[in-house]
Amino acid sequence: QVQLVEFGGGLVQPGGSLRLSCAASGSIFSSYTMGWYRQAPGKQRELVADINSIGSTNYTDSVKGRFAISRDNGKNLVYLQMNRLKPEDTAVYYCNARWNTHNYWGQGTQVAVSS
Repeated sequence: QVQLVEFGGGLVQPGGSLRLSCAASGSIFSSYTMGWYRQAPGKQRELVADINSIGSTNYTDSVKGRFAISRDNGKNLVYLQMNRLKPEDTAVYYCNARWNTHNYWGQGTQVAVSS
């Protein structure tokens, strides 16, 4: 019962920044662990970062210190702030909501890092 809509993808130069947003509707947002995943061309989808219902965060090693996930439960929003972007960050980024057996995905938004 969760619908996810993503915003903020685009083209950015190496070293630049982007902020992705995901708007959730249809359920109790604060109960879900929210995550950002990405899938680069020719590669498997991987977890980038997640944030649980308490606010604890987890990051894949390649983005630690550069990316930050956050959530605003009052507005049913989750963000991914991406700084010091690298070409290898190029991927389709997906918003995810998960709680018990419930698992929902956004449509994906393209992030391209290139000069």
